[in-house]
Amino acid sequence: MSVDFHSKENRFTYTGRDVDPFWENMLLNNAMIKNKTILDLGCGGGIYTKALSQMGAKKVVGLDFSKEMLQTARRYCKDEHNTEFIFGDALATGLDSEQFDLILNRAVIHHMKDLSLLFKEMNRLLTPNGMAVVQDRTLEDCLLPGDKNHIRGYFFEVYPTLVSFERNRRPLLDDIKELLQGSGFEHVRSTLFWEIRKQYSSLSCLEKDLLARTGRSILHELNDKEIKTLTCFIMDQLKNQDGAILEKDRWTVWFANKVG
Repeated sequence: MSVDFHSKENRFTYTGRDVDPFWENMLLNNAMIKNKTILDLGCGGGIYTKALSQMGAKKVVGLDFSKEMLQTARRYCKDEHNTEFIFGDALATGLDSEQFDLILNRAVIHHMKDLSLLFKEMNRLLTPNGMAVVQDRTLEDCLLPGDKNHIRGYFFEVYPTLVSFERNRRPLLDDIKELLQGSGFEHVRSTLFWEIRKQYSSLSCLEKDLLARTGRSILHELNDKEIKTLTCFIMDQLKNQDGAILEKDRWTVWFANKVG
């Protein structure tokens, strides 16, 4: 039961939250944003499109294959006048070559089958010496133990079968580096980064988020009964947690420059 990104029911599950300031700092420490023309490739609900706009980009184009997500993104970024959203295929965008200084590809590659084709398209769209920023979770990132911050780790404790699902779709660190290099990129480097996903004022807020599968494509692999079982387990694990719950995920971020 894979997540349907084209469904109206899921239109708001990948938007409506603020970007972690530490993510902004991580990006600014590794890339030039101010006055740059940027493509948010696979923009979803526009969370990072908006962030890039507010970080000083000259223009940010968000591209996604879901018209429902794009409707949400346009609404979410309505006050960012340097943003534009277009419908398209990340593997064959149809956009003019060498027009972007930077391309962000966040939480997309684990949904893609042909990463070589994706990276070659990104390379084509970048200006000479332009930068690709690819962010996703490796299998190692996902399978860290669950705790009060790393909520995702509990998913695999309750349903070990999800490990196989993740193994089939999650990238390997060195494989991504080799694919980027083979697609015309150089100076490929990576970093691990703990990003704040969301802060919940109470356990009940987290419970509601989990039951709705908000922003978690893997939970669409579980039926409603299994979701309830998982949520009850997590509530029990965190029952002695006082105050707000700060959920974090560990990500791997690759930076690569197009050959000039």
